[in-house]
Amino acid sequence: MTDGDPGGVVRPAALCFLHRLLDPGSRRSWDGPVAEGSGPPGYAEQVAAARRRSGADESVLTGEGRLAGRRLAFAVGEFAFLGGSVGQEATRRLVAAIRRATREGLPLFAAPASGGTRMQEGTAAFVGMAAVAAALTEHRAAHLPYLVHLRHPCTGGVLASWGSLGQVTTAEPGALIGFLGPRVHEALHGEPFPAGVQRAENLHRVGIVDAVLSPDLLRDRLARTLALLASPGPHRLTDRPPAFDREAGRPPDPLPPTDHPPTPASPTDHRPDPDRTTDRSPNPDPPTDHPPAPDPPTDRSPHSVARHRGHGSAGPEARRIPVPAAVPGDPWESVLRTRAASWPSVRDLLASAAEFVELHGTGEGERDDAVVLGLARFADRSCVVAGHDRRAPRPVGPAGLRTARRGVRLAADWRLPLLTVVDTAGAELSPSAEEGALAGEIARCLADLSALRVPRVGLLLGQGAGGAAQALFAADRVVAAEHAWLAPLPPEGASAVVHRDTAHAARIAADQGITAPELHRRGLVHRLVPDGADLAARLAEAVAEELRGL
Repeated sequence: MTDGDPGGVVRPAALCFLHRLLDPGSRRSWDGPVAEGSGPPGYAEQVAAARRRSGADESVLTGEGRLAGRRLAFAVGEFAFLGGSVGQEATRRLVAAIRRATREGLPLFAAPASGGTRMQEGTAAFVGMAAVAAALTEHRAAHLPYLVHLRHPCTGGVLASWGSLGQVTTAEPGALIGFLGPRVHEALHGEPFPAGVQRAENLHRVGIVDAVLSPDLLRDRLARTLALLASPGPHRLTDRPPAFDREAGRPPDPLPPTDHPPTPASPTDHRPDPDRTTDRSPNPDPPTDHPPAPDPPTDRSPHSVARHRGHGSAGPEARRIPVPAAVPGDPWESVLRTRAASWPSVRDLLASAAEFVELHGTGEGERDDAVVLGLARFADRSCVVAGHDRRAPRPVGPAGLRTARRGVRLAADWRLPLLTVVDTAGAELSPSAEEGALAGEIARCLADLSALRVPRVGLLLGQGAGGAAQALFAADRVVAAEHAWLAPLPPEGASAVVHRDTAHAARIAADQGITAPELHRRGLVHRLVPDGADLAARLAEAVAEELRGL
């Protein structure tokens, strides 16, 4: 864990790690002399031996440096110093560094490598976890980034405090990461802990760690993340107009379109009173009924209900009638177009962004790839992105919505605009989704978005079926693809509710006013992007223009 130089001086592994990470010659230490801690007989000798062996004066080294030219505070663990255990002096040093980073407005990078609390110092060291967490809470309240890279090993009280409070968390390949160290588990329970559970790769799989990165890849990832977080800003809204005109019982008049004109199917002479406010939180009336419980559909065609595993499967009493053919220019044509395998996805949109750093999962032990989360830059404007992925293997479930809510929190923490992308055939319908509070997560998404005090841009990319779509639709400005749509249920599901068959789906689509041009006419969409070649790239350009206008 330590490197020696030709002169025989032991160099801490923590400094070797920083040497690979920071710009050459940029590291500056913030650490002063440490006091001698109290402990059992022989503890002072153990500390002295640890200093000789590790080359470090304590288990935590703090300071600042530059990464790709950007100033950054750091706190790095030294495992060779008594197993990286954190006692009272290390806690004081860590808290002082966090508070200094907060005062100086610096992002903070932490790379712990520790067995946890220093047992020789007992409870006095153990309670220091709360002080570290409090200091990090103050740093976060100052809207400053806290980025964590978990090194091998990271366990116990260190993982349960500053190791788990990062807004973005990465880990070293193969790192042992867990609350209870395997040696302690075996001693207490008489059997080894199951293999592979406490490994970085497994924690990435379950949504606790955003990425598993070698040191060489870590530098690039941090540089890209810091650049995205340095976007022009900060962005903050002091007030947001009400979602609806309560006296009139309707949404406020919309802004005029700022991109291509609406298609002929929508009126072109609709212009608002310039003194009226924009609808900043669209919230169409919810459905008043629900379809019967679905049976496995018999139609396996590309446009069958079976392809849309969320809302919209016909109930057991609904007659199985083939879906009607599309007529050019009608809403049903839009529904079928957006269901085609060739329709662009959120990942196609992000491929057209100038930069994208993906995050994974809730950070709290859940991962649902039906929602994509990350930091992106469109042209010169950064934002947090949370969007449905139509190509995920399963419909969006509660964990996916909790992932989106993580994006809302990050946007608030960093004062960055939030981009939400709606493109879902409907939420997961299963016992596990119900037990995971699917409806509650939809409600909490709506509440979180309404409370967010940074600008929100929404993109209605394709399908917008049911509550899972509504959960990400509310925004200050909404861009929509010409053939995108938003409905309480897929048309087949609504047809099953009203007519007990799916044959009336096309008529339902027309009657419900689900298309983007109709939503534009009603003021729920502010910019339409016509269909055609390079749709994803043109949508990305429209998003960039909206972000610039915030």
